[in-house]
Amino acid sequence: MEMKWYVIHTYSSFENKVKTAIEKGLEGTDLQEKVGRILVPVRKTFIIRDGKKIERERKVFTSYVIIEADLTPELKTYILSIAGVTSFLGMNKSSKDPIALPQDEVDRLLGIADPDRDFKTFSYMPGDLVRVITGPFTDFEGVVQKSTDEGTKLVIDVTVFGRRTPVELSGNQVELVRK
Repeated sequence: MEMKWYVIHTYSSFENKVKTAIEKGLEGTDLQEKVGRILVPVRKTFIIRDGKKIERERKVFTSYVIIEADLTPELKTYILSIAGVTSFLGMNKSSKDPIALPQDEVDRLLGIADPDRDFKTFSYMPGDLVRVITGPFTDFEGVVQKSTDEGTKLVIDVTVFGRRTPVELSGNQVELVRK
């Protein structure tokens, strides 16, 4: 059989413990080759503490572990017997088999972009005067400081309470001010 992606529901903050238990428990067994990647999706965030910017990882989906597996009855039973695991996503009283994730959802989770998806690029240059048209800074005007990701993200300086403040915005949140 082929490997598919499944979602395991866990107790809150047990995601990494469950991942480790699956990896260690299957080590050296026949079931090890039936498991591919095991993911606990995280994203990097920043917090300000004592005036310092501190990088942290936050779980994207709390209480969920995503596993690539050829889910045999033995493997399913083993995973469900791990402390902290409640069930597979899609399992209920009427359906005893978990539902596999669709491939487009897996690609999105893994960060694989769809090549057919068109990204609108903008041609803003540093020094351009722009007006914010959406978001919390609507109607503010600012100067483009830098353009990133081929013009899809911009860093502009806006004046808030008399102080210049750099703000990162998407290219579709601003418009060029005509002189």
